[in-house]
Amino acid sequence: MFFERPDAGETAVLVHMDFQDEKEREDPGELLELVRSAGAVPATLLTGSRKRPDSRTFVGSGKLEELREALSVHGAELVIFNHGLSPSQQRNLERELKCRVIDRTGLILDIFAQRARTHEGKLQVELAQLEYMSTRLVRGWTHLERQKGGIGLRGPGETQLETDRRLLRGRIKAIHKRLDKVRTQRDQNRRSRARAEIPSVSLVGYTNAGKSTLFNALTESKVYAADQLFATLDPTLRRLEIEDVGPVVMADTVGFIRHLPHKLVEAFQATLQEAAEASLLVHVIDAADPDRELNVEQVETVLDEIGALEVPTLKVMNKIDLLDSAPRIERDGEGRPEVVWLSAREGRGLELLEQALSECLADDVIDFALTLEPEQGRLRAGLHELGAVREERFAEDGQTHLQVRLPRRDFLQLMARLGERAEDYLPASLSEREAWEETP
Repeated sequence: MFFERPDAGETAVLVHMDFQDEKEREDPGELLELVRSAGAVPATLLTGSRKRPDSRTFVGSGKLEELREALSVHGAELVIFNHGLSPSQQRNLERELKCRVIDRTGLILDIFAQRARTHEGKLQVELAQLEYMSTRLVRGWTHLERQKGGIGLRGPGETQLETDRRLLRGRIKAIHKRLDKVRTQRDQNRRSRARAEIPSVSLVGYTNAGKSTLFNALTESKVYAADQLFATLDPTLRRLEIEDVGPVVMADTVGFIRHLPHKLVEAFQATLQEAAEASLLVHVIDAADPDRELNVEQVETVLDEIGALEVPTLKVMNKIDLLDSAPRIERDGEGRPEVVWLSAREGRGLELLEQALSECLADDVIDFALTLEPEQGRLRAGLHELGAVREERFAEDGQTHLQVRLPRRDFLQLMARLGERAEDYLPASLSEREAWEETP
């Protein structure tokens, strides 16, 4: 982009190293998925183990020779590392191998660049790319030195490298300003939903866990869903009706991945804020993935980074069709839903998820007995209009005995519309079922 680098083809040699530090270990299978998602063709995977990366070329001289041979045998022009490389390691490897070298972060950024569809998504990807690129400009233009002083030799006093850095800083600043406007708009939308007391539900989870498939099944949408990493990049919002809750805004968000680069987390802060400020998180988990516990840890790490770890969470074990398991709800000691097992692709267990969502979001649903006089017909009609009347009995004296169940906010809004005081109707205790049963 800003300095001379070798061209890259589509055929790639992959490199995965195991280190003693468990926290730094990556998954070679995940690298293959990332490479295919980027559209490259993996020719071969070279593996090895070291105590620590080589400071100059990340791998040792023996592995470097293996890489040269693999590039020659397969006619490849690209090497992809399943690790983060420092700018100097990347440059040294390209100098030694005479081909393009990409690290894990660069690969993920490339996938993001391909998948971004909205204006905001493209801005976020460009910001992450520019900030990533800015650390790799050092010594990029070694053939252009600062012009020397003297008559006829004085230049503008700025090397090409410094010019590139200045242009980068200017573009990064401009993107930040535009993203600030996006964040402001999103904040306004969230405040509007909060004023209307519309709950929001965000789907989160490891990439390729099936979030978009579940989103489509619940909302009858046509969001792009594919069996590949980062199929969804731009957030999608849809309205969903939940029994006992009413309208809910559901958001499908970008998938997380192990060691998600911090620059990406920062760049996608505006998008991820949907999760941080949701009423409920639905954590979608690939139940058939042998590494599902590790994936759950990684998702929780990112949620912690964006300040969303304290948001109430309902776990969804998806893809039970691959386990030959039955749909079910697991509850905690107090009977609240904790985990829903389902298959989004086959549509099995969706009704259980809707039931669990209703229970999780309907904490403020009121269920009580109400006695109305004949002249209070407007209130009775309003309750019927809201679908809140569960049972109704008419007494000989003209009174109407109702058993109603509805969200508290709907009742308060109805009372305000009729000019009534809600506290005049709500019982001191809302567990009035016994009193209702004794009503003649």
